[in-house]
Amino acid sequence: MKKVINERKDIAFYIKMYPLKMHSGAQEVSEVIVCEKSLAILEDAYEKKPMPKPKCKTSAIEGNIRLAERLGISGTPAIILPDGRIIPGYKDSQTLMELIGN
Repeated sequence: MKKVINERKDIAFYIKMYPLKMHSGAQEVSEVIVCEKSLAILEDAYEKKPMPKPKCKTSAIEGNIRLAERLGISGTPAIILPDGRIIPGYKDSQTLMELIGN
Protein backbone atom coordinates (compact mmCIF):
# COMPACT_ATOMS: atom_id res chain seq x y z
CA MET A 1 0.00 0.00 0.00
CA LYS A 2 2.82 2.41 0.81
CA LYS A 3 4.23 2.07 -2.71
CA VAL A 4 0.82 2.74 -4.23
CA ILE A 5 0.27 5.80 -2.04
CA ASN A 6 3.74 7.14 -2.91
CA GLU A 7 3.06 6.77 -6.63
CA ARG A 8 -0.63 7.69 -6.72
CA LYS A 9 -1.71 10.56 -4.49
CA ASP A 10 -5.29 10.11 -5.74
CA ILE A 11 -5.65 6.67 -4.11
CA ALA A 12 -6.58 6.15 -0.47
CA PHE A 13 -6.86 2.94 1.50
CA TYR A 14 -9.30 2.39 4.33
CA ILE A 15 -8.09 -0.32 6.66
CA LYS A 16 -10.68 -2.30 8.59
CA MET A 17 -9.32 -4.47 11.36
CA TYR A 18 -10.58 -8.04 10.90
CA PRO A 19 -8.94 -10.34 13.44
CA LEU A 20 -9.13 -14.00 12.50
CA LYS A 21 -9.96 -16.37 15.35
CA MET A 22 -7.01 -18.59 14.40
CA HIS A 23 -4.60 -15.80 15.45
CA SER A 24 -4.49 -15.70 19.22
CA GLY A 25 -4.48 -12.17 20.57
CA ALA A 26 -5.51 -10.63 17.22
CA GLN A 27 -8.76 -9.24 18.63
CA GLU A 28 -6.96 -7.31 21.37
CA VAL A 29 -4.26 -6.05 18.99
CA SER A 30 -7.02 -4.86 16.64
CA GLU A 31 -8.68 -3.02 19.51
CA VAL A 32 -5.38 -1.30 20.39
CA ILE A 33 -4.95 -0.15 16.79
CA VAL A 34 -8.52 1.15 16.57
CA CYS A 35 -8.37 2.88 19.96
CA GLU A 36 -5.04 4.56 19.27
CA LYS A 37 -5.86 5.45 15.64
CA SER A 38 -2.17 5.02 14.99
CA LEU A 39 -0.50 3.91 11.77
CA ALA A 40 2.72 3.44 13.77
CA ILE A 41 1.00 0.93 16.08
CA LEU A 42 -0.42 -0.88 13.05
CA GLU A 43 3.09 -1.17 11.63
CA ASP A 44 4.41 -2.33 15.02
CA ALA A 45 1.74 -5.05 15.06
CA TYR A 46 2.81 -6.29 11.62
CA GLU A 47 6.38 -6.42 12.91
CA LYS A 48 5.20 -8.51 15.89
CA LYS A 49 6.32 -5.87 18.40
CA PRO A 50 4.79 -5.94 21.89
CA MET A 51 1.45 -4.16 22.05
CA PRO A 52 -0.03 -2.16 24.92
CA LYS A 53 -3.47 -3.01 26.25
CA PRO A 54 -6.46 -1.28 24.59
CA LYS A 55 -7.20 2.11 26.16
CA CYS A 56 -10.83 2.24 25.08
CA LYS A 57 -13.90 0.11 24.58
CA THR A 58 -14.90 -0.24 20.94
CA SER A 59 -17.54 -2.11 19.01
CA ALA A 60 -15.76 -1.40 15.71
CA ILE A 61 -14.01 -4.77 15.59
CA GLU A 62 -17.23 -6.73 16.08
CA GLY A 63 -18.85 -4.55 13.41
CA ASN A 64 -16.00 -5.35 11.02
CA ILE A 65 -16.37 -9.07 11.71
CA ARG A 66 -20.11 -8.91 10.97
CA LEU A 67 -19.46 -6.92 7.78
CA ALA A 68 -16.85 -9.43 6.60
CA GLU A 69 -19.27 -12.29 7.24
CA ARG A 70 -22.04 -10.52 5.28
CA LEU A 71 -19.63 -9.94 2.38
CA GLY A 72 -18.34 -13.51 2.44
CA ILE A 73 -14.82 -12.51 3.45
CA SER A 74 -13.12 -15.25 5.44
CA GLY A 75 -9.44 -14.35 5.24
CA THR A 76 -7.01 -11.49 5.19
CA PRO A 77 -5.95 -9.48 3.44
CA ALA A 78 -9.08 -8.80 1.42
CA ILE A 79 -9.41 -5.78 -0.81
CA ILE A 80 -12.74 -4.20 -1.70
CA LEU A 81 -12.38 -2.10 -4.82
CA PRO A 82 -14.42 1.04 -5.55
CA ASP A 83 -16.62 -0.96 -7.96
CA GLY A 84 -17.45 -3.45 -5.18
CA ARG A 85 -15.26 -6.34 -6.33
CA ILE A 86 -13.65 -8.26 -3.48
CA ILE A 87 -10.09 -9.40 -4.14
CA PRO A 88 -8.71 -11.94 -1.65
CA GLY A 89 -5.06 -12.23 -0.72
CA TYR A 90 -1.91 -10.16 -0.93
CA LYS A 91 -1.32 -8.15 -4.09
CA ASP A 92 1.87 -6.29 -4.98
CA SER A 93 1.72 -2.55 -5.68
CA GLN A 94 1.66 -2.88 -9.47
CA THR A 95 -1.21 -5.37 -9.35
CA LEU A 96 -3.11 -3.13 -6.91
CA MET A 97 -2.77 -0.13 -9.22
CA GLU A 98 -3.92 -2.22 -12.20
CA LEU A 99 -6.94 -3.45 -10.23
CA ILE A 100 -7.85 0.07 -9.10
CA GLY A 101 -7.35 1.55 -12.56
CA ASN A 102 -7.52 5.26 -13.34
